[in-house]
Amino acid sequence: MVRRTVLVALALLALACAAGGCSSSAPQSHTQAPAVIALGDSVPRGTNCNCKPYPQLSAETLGANAGKTTTATNDSVSGATSSDVLRQLDSDDSVISHVRAADVVEIEIGANDVAFSKSCGTAVSCYAPGVASVGKNLPAIVARVRELTSGHKALVVLLDYWSVWLGGEHAAVKGQAYVDAAASVTDEVDDIIKSTAEHSGSAYVNLRTAFKGPDYAYDETHYLADDGDHPNAAGHKQIAAATDAVIEHVLHI
Repeated sequence: MVRRTVLVALALLALACAAGGCSSSAPQSHTQAPAVIALGDSVPRGTNCNCKPYPQLSAETLGANAGKTTTATNDSVSGATSSDVLRQLDSDDSVISHVRAADVVEIEIGANDVAFSKSCGTAVSCYAPGVASVGKNLPAIVARVRELTSGHKALVVLLDYWSVWLGGEHAAVKGQAYVDAAASVTDEVDDIIKSTAEHSGSAYVNLRTAFKGPDYAYDETHYLADDGDHPNAAGHKQIAAATDAVIEHVLHI
């Protein structure tokens, strides 16, 4: 177990070098319990699941792999937009303190920027300003996290969405136009999340595949709460499993 812990620490250092460069000073020794911080909206918050949300589940697995008790702080906020998260990182002293101490920062944000509205309906182009906000704010969020964790180069993990609107059977009852528009707007937001991860050296978790399968052909209803919008307990376990798999792949553990 000691050897496994050393490998995890070395892998974290290697990822940090690839993502943001390493200083010439000796690598930091992680003698403290690793800390996982979650930022984002109602999905990481665990709204309507009546369960342990995925950031806590993910932290437990990360701690088990490192042979240490892992702390998890969930600073996500139901209803938050990308602007709200950026504001937290700039002005909320509590959140800033948590991020500064983080070894892993899990971020899932953007759905509320493009929330379905009656005024826009299924006109995909009407949601372009919200998509643009995500495209502007998400890179700034990652950059701010990098700034706050520059002393030890925390691992940043960006998670996308299976749908930014209702999913599964709950979307189907709204009609094909709704289903198609939801898929298109989700494509645009998820493309930004993936691109931001690639350009910033962050890890990327594809929840659309995790919920809907490699061809997006599976019905994800069984992963959703009764509101059709948020994950249920099974959904949070699926998100945690997908997140852990990405982290383990990146760190080669």
